[in-house]
Amino acid sequence: MIKLPKKLMLLGAGELGKEFTIAAQRLGNHVIAVDRYPHAPAMQVADECEVISMLSGEDLERVVSKHQPDYIIPEIEAIRTEKLAEFEQRGITVIPTAKATHYTMNRDRIRELAHQELGVRTAKYAYATTLDEMQSISAAIGFPNVVKPVMSSSGKGQSVVNNADEVAAAWHYAIDGSRGDSQKVIVEEFINFEIEITLLTIKQWNAPTIFCPPIGHRQERGDYQESWQPAEISAAQLAAAQSIATTVTDALGGAGIFGVEFFITADEVIFSELSPRPHDTGMVTLISQNLNEFELHLRAVLGLPIPNIIQYAPAASAVILATETANSIYFTGLAQALNVPDVDIRLFGKPDSRPHRRMGVALAKAETTDLARTKAADAASQITIIDR
Repeated sequence: MIKLPKKLMLLGAGELGKEFTIAAQRLGNHVIAVDRYPHAPAMQVADECEVISMLSGEDLERVVSKHQPDYIIPEIEAIRTEKLAEFEQRGITVIPTAKATHYTMNRDRIRELAHQELGVRTAKYAYATTLDEMQSISAAIGFPNVVKPVMSSSGKGQSVVNNADEVAAAWHYAIDGSRGDSQKVIVEEFINFEIEITLLTIKQWNAPTIFCPPIGHRQERGDYQESWQPAEISAAQLAAAQSIATTVTDALGGAGIFGVEFFITADEVIFSELSPRPHDTGMVTLISQNLNEFELHLRAVLGLPIPNIIQYAPAASAVILATETANSIYFTGLAQALNVPDVDIRLFGKPDSRPHRRMGVALAKAETTDLARTKAADAASQITIIDR
C-alpha cells in the first residue's frame, strides 16, 4: 500500500525542479528545495528551502539530518555524489539510486558503462586532464571533434573543435565550464547525424519500462534551443533506441524518468548521453502529453501506476534566452505571444540574467511538428527581457 504524503528533498532547484515540485505538491507531498543560491525557481513553490554547497558533504549531511526526507531527488550534476551512498545506507531512497546518480553525474563513468561494460555503440572518445593530452587526443580522434567537461550541465563548456589551432581555446572553455572540482575533459568523435533525439525512458519499481514518443532537438553552444515531439524516425530506429535505453537504465537500476539522448544517422542509432531525471528538451511534454515528464517522474518515484501516455498533438518548445547581464529583470511581449491559439509560456522566475541564460520556454501545438516549431519560435521571439 502506497501512503502519501512523502517528504521529498530536491537537490537542485532550477526550472525542471520547479515543475517537479508543482507535480509533487498536487499529490500532497512535502518538498524541500536545495540549491547553491537563494530564490531559485523551485524554491519559489517548495514547502521549504535550503541554500548550501551541494559539493560539501558536511552541508548535505546537515540538511538531510535536519529534514529527514523519504526521498532524495537530484536535479543537477554538481553534487557530492559519494555522500548519497551514505544516505541510502541509512534507509533514504536516492533517485534513481546512489550508484546510478554517481555514474550519470560524470560523463566518463556513464560513457564507460555504456561502451565498455554494455557494448553499446557510442562516439569514439578519450579523456584529457592537461592541454598537452588534449592536443594529442584531438589529433588521434581527428577533426572536427567535440570537447566537453566530464561534469557540466546545459552545454556549459562544450564546443566543436575544427582544427588544431582551436584546441587550446576549447580546453580553457571546457575547464571554465566544468561543474564541481573536476579538471578533466572528454574529446569525442564528431557524429554527422541526421537528427538528435531524447527518448524519455520511465523505469518503474514494479512494472515494465515505458517510453514517451521520441523528442527531436536542436542545440547551440551545447545547449538545447528547441525541441519537438514526435521526432521523425523510423520504427526500426525507435526500436533500437528503446532497446539501448532499456539496457542502460536496467544497468543503473532504481526508478524514475531518464532522458536518454541519441544521435540518429542514416545507418546507426548511437548512444550519446543520459540524465537520470526530467530532461530540458522534455519540457515540450508540458503541452504535448496527458502526463508531462515531471508527473511521470513523480509517479515512477512513488510507485504510482502509469496506465497510458497519450500525445495530444504534434508539439514544440523554444527557449527564451537572456541577452544581457542584469540583477533585476522584467518581461514584455507576453500578451502578443499568448494571443496565438495553442501557445503557452513558462517563465522560470530566475532572479537575474546573463547572456544565453535560459529564462523561460514557449510551448506550442499544431497540425504538424514543423508548424508547432514555427509557432513556438515566434512566441519565444515576442518575449523581451528588460533590465529594471
